Amino acid sequence: MAFATWQEARDCLDKVLAEAERQSSRDSSPGSLQVEYFATEIMNRRRKRKKNANTCDTYESHLRSHILPFVGHRNADSLRRPDSVAFVDYLLDKQGIDSACTVVQIFKTWRILVHYMLDEDVPLPSNIVARIELPDVTPRVKVALSPGQVAAAAAAMRKVAPRYEVLIWLGACAGLRQGEAFGLKRSHVAWNHDLLHIEEQRQRGKAARLKTKASYATLPVDHFLIERLLHHVSRFSEPEPVSPGAERRRRARGYAEPPDEGLIVTNRYGWPVLISDFHQKWRKAVKQAGLSERTRFHDLKHFYTSTLGGSGRHDPKTVQALSRHAKFSETWDTYAHPPLAVEEVTVTVFGNAFSHIDAPAGALRNGATFAARAPDTSFPTPSGVGSSELDSMLKGSGIEM
Repeated sequence: MAFATWQEARDCLDKVLAEAERQSSRDSSPGSLQVEYFATEIMNRRRKRKKNANTCDTYESHLRSHILPFVGHRNADSLRRPDSVAFVDYLLDKQGIDSACTVVQIFKTWRILVHYMLDEDVPLPSNIVARIELPDVTPRVKVALSPGQVAAAAAAMRKVAPRYEVLIWLGACAGLRQGEAFGLKRSHVAWNHDLLHIEEQRQRGKAARLKTKASYATLPVDHFLIERLLHHVSRFSEPEPVSPGAERRRRARGYAEPPDEGLIVTNRYGWPVLISDFHQKWRKAVKQAGLSERTRFHDLKHFYTSTLGGSGRHDPKTVQALSRHAKFSETWDTYAHPPLAVEEVTVTVFGNAFSHIDAPAGALRNGATFAARAPDTSFPTPSGVGSSELDSMLKGSGIEM
């Protein structure tokens, strides 16, 4: 390009530089980045901060399978409220999504991503995810269990997978969630004082943090449950033996024995219980017990809270503390640690509720003397219940090895 004068050349150069500066400004703006960039960033940040692994996996699945195919290629600052409305319609029409609850859960992940982009200074409308009409979700049916039905489920599990029977008692008589029951260790039980120390759960076989801060607790339990735990430990403290042929095949392929983590419940090979294995056994036990197919393990926690509340022996706030709910509304609306200092609590209502159930051979009933050894103020059995100490406890309880 030729210029007639030096000034024309200078004016043209100024225009080019100004346009380049505006383009550079647009490129460096967070809004010019694609949605996919922020989806990757939010997941990297959550995993770096050791957020709940199951929750991270759920978010990542929603992002990868639903959100990014819909808007992943878009510049973040191009999003508007109609995009959120269109996203809901997209999910409702998408094959493979046949539950309104799933649509709502995916939209929650979308809302979290939008809020993250706003926090990263992406210029988005303030109402982009506000007041979006979502499909109505039918409330999840809670199955109200009676003591007889809980006992029937335990008896059925005794036939299906005897190692897992005690998990039912932990849910029904201590209100433990599934992962908490999987993660309970022998060192977490104050055997002489009828206490459980709830401090971790298991997810995919790995130790993980509990659901909320309120989930961590020193939990007084009915001696009825301690009897069940002692009986279980006396029978299932080791993996099931295998045949000599199976043992040779194990050695040939370099099989590694599972480490002893002190877990009260393991699978028959001695490894931590996996949810897939337990669910398969749970469904069989529920069917054999004649319970509704909708019965979930969490219904045992409902049973625990409603039994405590219905006994008349504990005030509502104590029931909340024993149930380890972060908010009282969760106890009141949904279900009917303490750190022990909340009140002096002695729980006996479960022994009474299951008084018609045969105790493990020779086990003591509530109120009898537990003569394992003299009480102390620390948690006994810090490295597990085994050999001489377990023998002493079992003899004191009358349970036969």
